[in-house]
Amino acid sequence: MKTIYLNGQVYTSDQELQQAFVVENGLFSFVGSNEEVLACKNDEDVVVDLQGKFVCSGFNDSHMHILNYGNYLLNGKLDEHTHSLKEMCEYMRTFIQEHNFSEGSWIKGRGWNQDYFSDEKRMPTRFDLDTITTEYPMYLTRVCGHCLVTNTKALEVMGIDLETCDEDIQKGIFYDDTMEQVYHFVPSPTKDDLKKMIVEACKKLNSYGVTSSQSDDYCMFRSVGYKTVNEAYEEVKKEGNLSVRVYQQANFESLEDLQKFVESGHMTGNGDAFYRIGPLKILGDGSLGARTAYLSIPYASDPTTQGMLCFDAKMMEDMIVYAHKMSMQIAVHAIGDACLDVILDAYEKALMLYPRDNHRHGIVHMQISRKDQLERMAKLKLHTYAQTIFLDYDIHIVEECVGKELASTSYSWKSLMDMGLTVSNGTDCPVEMPNALAGMQCAITRTDRKGSVEPYLLEQAFSVKEALDSYTTQSAYASFDEKIKGKIQKEYLADFVILDKNPFTVEVSTIQDIQVLETYVAGKCVYQK
Repeated sequence: MKTIYLNGQVYTSDQELQQAFVVENGLFSFVGSNEEVLACKNDEDVVVDLQGKFVCSGFNDSHMHILNYGNYLLNGKLDEHTHSLKEMCEYMRTFIQEHNFSEGSWIKGRGWNQDYFSDEKRMPTRFDLDTITTEYPMYLTRVCGHCLVTNTKALEVMGIDLETCDEDIQKGIFYDDTMEQVYHFVPSPTKDDLKKMIVEACKKLNSYGVTSSQSDDYCMFRSVGYKTVNEAYEEVKKEGNLSVRVYQQANFESLEDLQKFVESGHMTGNGDAFYRIGPLKILGDGSLGARTAYLSIPYASDPTTQGMLCFDAKMMEDMIVYAHKMSMQIAVHAIGDACLDVILDAYEKALMLYPRDNHRHGIVHMQISRKDQLERMAKLKLHTYAQTIFLDYDIHIVEECVGKELASTSYSWKSLMDMGLTVSNGTDCPVEMPNALAGMQCAITRTDRKGSVEPYLLEQAFSVKEALDSYTTQSAYASFDEKIKGKIQKEYLADFVILDKNPFTVEVSTIQDIQVLETYVAGKCVYQK
C-alpha cells in the first residue's frame, strides 16, 4: 500500500516546485505532477490532499544536544524567565514550591543570560541564589552552557573552602574549566532517566519539524559514560520511540578515552538509519556571551581576558591526528579566532601526515574569524556547522566584545559557501530552541528576530534556498547522508514536514512565523499541530 500526496507545493531541493509525491515502505517512491502520481495509484492506496501546503524535507539540526535538551525540559526553563534577575529568582522559588523535591535533591535550571536582565546586567552570584533556597543545593546554567552559578548550600556540599578558593568560586560562579567540580557532586541519572530525556526531546523536536539531529550527548553526564548513552538510545529505538534520526557527535576529553572508544570498535558510520556514531567532537573554547571564547586579542569589553582554551593545543592536536589516522570524521567547537588557529594547525598536520579525501572534518560554530582563516579552511576543505540563529543575540554584543575590526570579518558563513565549502545549520539546542525557521530567517535577514537593529554584514546573507538547504541537503552532507536524506526524491528516506506557508513567497521577516503543521519520519506522522 502506498500513500499518495497531491496538490502541494513540494520543494525537492530544485528551485522548481512539484505538486505531488508517493511514500512507500518508508521511502519516497515517486515525485512529480498530480497526473503522474495518480497514474500509479492502486485501489488500496491512501490519497492525501495537501491543499496547497508547502512540503520540504524534514529539518536536520546539524549540531545540538538531545540529552541536554531533554534535561532542560524536565528542569527550570530560565530562558522563559530571564527578563530580570529578580524574575529569575522568583520563578525558581515557585519552581521549587511546585515540585516535591526530596531532601538532598539538587535544584537545576538553565537559560539565564545577564545581557537580557532589565534590572542588573551582571552575572548572578551565590548570594542571589541563596534568596531562592538555602535548603537545597542548586546550580543554574547560563544559556550558552559555558558558565553556571551555585548557591552557598551547593558549595557546602562540595566542601569548598570559601577562604581559600578563587574569586569567581567565592561568588559561586564556575566556567568551562571548573564546571566539572560541580557536576561531580550531582547524582548521576539512571538509564531510564536518559531514556525519558531522549523521548521528551524527540517529541519537542518533531514539533519544530526536526526529523534528524547531529547530537553531542556523551559530554552531558560524564559520570554516566558513552556505553550507557548508546544503550539508552538503542532501547528507545527498539521500543519505537526514537522519532528523530540521530548522528552522535562523540565527545571525548582525552586521547586515552578516545582510543578506548575506537579500539572497542566504535567508528564514524557505525549503526543504522536511526542511530549512528558520527564524528569525534572536541570542545575547543568557551562562548562569546560568557566571554570565554578564545580570542587573538583581549576582549574589548574586558581587556583583562582573551577567553580560554578548554584543552591545551598539544592535546587537541594529538586527538585530531589520532582520529584522522583512524578514519574518523572530526568536528571541533571553535568560537574565538585564536581557538580556530589552534584547530586549523592541527587539521593541517593531520592531513599532511595522513592525506585523505572526503574527510568532511569541520568547525562547529565558526563565529569569530579572520579572512586568512577562511582561506585556510578552503584549502583544507572543511565543513562548517553554523548556527545562524545565534545572530539574534550575538549581533548585539559582537562588536562590543571583539572590537570593530574583528567583528567585520566574523560570522562569515556565506563567504565560506562562495569559496566552495559546505555549510550546514543548527541551533546548538538548548542554547537556542530548535527552531529551524527562526534560524533560516536570521540567515536571510542578518538581523535579530525582531528586526530591531540594522543588518550585520548584509553581504553574508543567505538566499531563501541557501537557508532552507542549510537545514536539509547541507546537513545531510555533514553526516555522509546526501544520497539518502535531505531531499524529496525517489529512494530517499520519507522524512518530511508540512508547513502552512511557503518560505519562498512570504516576507522574509515573517519566516519564523510559519507554522509546522505535520512532521513525518519514514513516512509515519510523528507530529500533528
